[in-house]
Amino acid sequence: MNPASESPPALLLVNLGTPAAPTAPAVRRYLAEFLHDHRVVQLSRWLWCPLLHFVILPLRSPKVAVKYASVWLPGGSPLAVHTAALADAVRERLPGRRVLHAMRYGEPSIAAALDVLRAQGVRSVRVLPLYPQYSTTTTASVADAIAKHARGLQVAMLHDYHRDPGWAAAVADSIRTHWATHGRGERLLLSFHGIPQRLVDGGDPYALQCEASTVAIAEALGIPRGDILLTFQSRFGKERWLQPYTQQALEALGREGVRTIDVACPGFAVDCLETLEEIAVENAHAFAAAGGETLRYIPCLNAGDAHAEALAALVQGDEGWS
Repeated sequence: MNPASESPPALLLVNLGTPAAPTAPAVRRYLAEFLHDHRVVQLSRWLWCPLLHFVILPLRSPKVAVKYASVWLPGGSPLAVHTAALADAVRERLPGRRVLHAMRYGEPSIAAALDVLRAQGVRSVRVLPLYPQYSTTTTASVADAIAKHARGLQVAMLHDYHRDPGWAAAVADSIRTHWATHGRGERLLLSFHGIPQRLVDGGDPYALQCEASTVAIAEALGIPRGDILLTFQSRFGKERWLQPYTQQALEALGREGVRTIDVACPGFAVDCLETLEEIAVENAHAFAAAGGETLRYIPCLNAGDAHAEALAALVQGDEGWS
């Protein structure tokens, strides 16, 4: 019998991606790959590509590079460092199983990771996108890349884990730990990455899953759902995205007299530009400018024990894999 056939399926954790360096050229390469994905931008290529390459990338890349530089770690971008550490932590909890990580955009690529697994004699792979909530803009894009590069491999993918009890408990514990250390703010806000409203109108389940995640986290915390404000961040372009928008909600709270607010981002598996710069810096300044005093950002689960254990339990189960 082939020993490889007796081994449990390998595991590939997939995150969104990151530039290789906090420089304008590196950011431009990353954004070009990201924004070329038809799942991310669904405009006609004849219209979108000239706009992207001659307007958006030249203007946006230097500005975004400055933001990346402000949060860059000695080992690389926060998303890259924390994703690699999370893969290591999950691997420790899955003895005998090969565990790799990959990025949908940038390096290490999905194609390269699958090549490594094939070279190691792997024939069966479980793919876990690090997006708790499913969206056509994220999870479906990972599925596209897996289908393109998975030749010779038997692949199963977990499409979401937005109500998983272990994951929700891990998020709740991180909030509870923050409260134990810093006291409880006047309001708790959960900020999820936004997507265009038209996608939800067209059937994308993302908004419903963000709400379901919020309910699950509230239950794990033992507080009413009404004690949590759900908002959406990182809007791009001028069309209507999911609302309420995080920054506008924070500004409104500041004007209403709220002085301290706790913000967590449970749609992000690990900390990244959108949490460390957009929320903890940019949105904190917006809240203060509107009259608030302190926005206290609660870090993502990153490579914490509870997070790694929740993901390892998902991998060891059979529910949801297809």
